[in-house]
Amino acid sequence: MVISYGLRICYTCKHMKRYASWVVTGIIVVVVLGGMVWYSSRPGRYDTFAACIRESETVFFGAFWCPHCQEQKALFGKSAEKLSYVECSTVDGRSQLPVCIDKKIETYPTWELKDGTRKTGVLSLAFLAAFTGCPFTRD
Repeated sequence: MVISYGLRICYTCKHMKRYASWVVTGIIVVVVLGGMVWYSSRPGRYDTFAACIRESETVFFGAFWCPHCQEQKALFGKSAEKLSYVECSTVDGRSQLPVCIDKKIETYPTWELKDGTRKTGVLSLAFLAAFTGCPFTRD
């Protein structure tokens, strides 16, 4: 009798351990996903600045494969989504899209003001503020 009782406890403990591991895994998944949703819903650090650049009709031309374009976007962090960005590369990365050919974009990144004035290369946020006339503020 004692032996079968002991086996029942072990059998129950086995299921309890399995159940507990699923509960712990579920809690971890919920916490991670909740954190991701919370972070993505927060405004970017330079949202106001990036929105001003967009409103000034300044355009950022780049290519997905360009490390300097990635560096430029990284300066803005999450706020890069607020910029007026034009992808110049075809999906295969071997040619340029017509919009950039027509604009004669030869280098990435290229920033173009509404009046056609251009600057190329990775530009500091302070330089972009002076170039676009947008106040450089951190949100």
